[in-house]
Amino acid sequence: GICTFTHKLFAVKKLLFICFILPMLAFSLHKFYVSTIRVEYKSTNKTLQITMRVFIDDLQETINKNFDKDYELALPNEPKEVDSFIQQYITKMFSIKINDKNVTYHYLGKEYESDMAFIYIEVENVTSIQSIEIRDEMLFDMFPDQKNIIKLFINDTKKTFFLTVDKQSDLLTL
Repeated sequence: GICTFTHKLFAVKKLLFICFILPMLAFSLHKFYVSTIRVEYKSTNKTLQITMRVFIDDLQETINKNFDKDYELALPNEPKEVDSFIQQYITKMFSIKINDKNVTYHYLGKEYESDMAFIYIEVENVTSIQSIEIRDEMLFDMFPDQKNIIKLFINDTKKTFFLTVDKQSDLLTL
């Protein structure tokens, strides 16, 4: 009677835990390393506007390791030199070629929202784009599983690059 029912109920609960709960726990323990970058050409003011979206904790770990620091990002008393280190890191790990020529970009700054850092850079004096190549090695040095997703909006063309440690650049020809 009741003993058999209790055993069956326990067995069902155990089965549910093994089949559903345990995999969800294991899945949630695996950390995802993903950043997204939006690259948009503004023909009216001849600029390429770039917004990088990175998890704050990943950026913090990367800056601290690369520059031998112990910063905590996104706090009101964040040291001013953090911007300089972010700029140096981006310059080393991120490059753009427009029409087969390397271009210089300007670091405009960053802001934090929730657990994300938004980093803004800009390329000026872009008269036209026949091709754009982006190399993005950011965070690969810290996280080999890192995925960098780059969404391009150039004139009427939309394209997405998926960059990994094995494929660190891509080219769009218009």
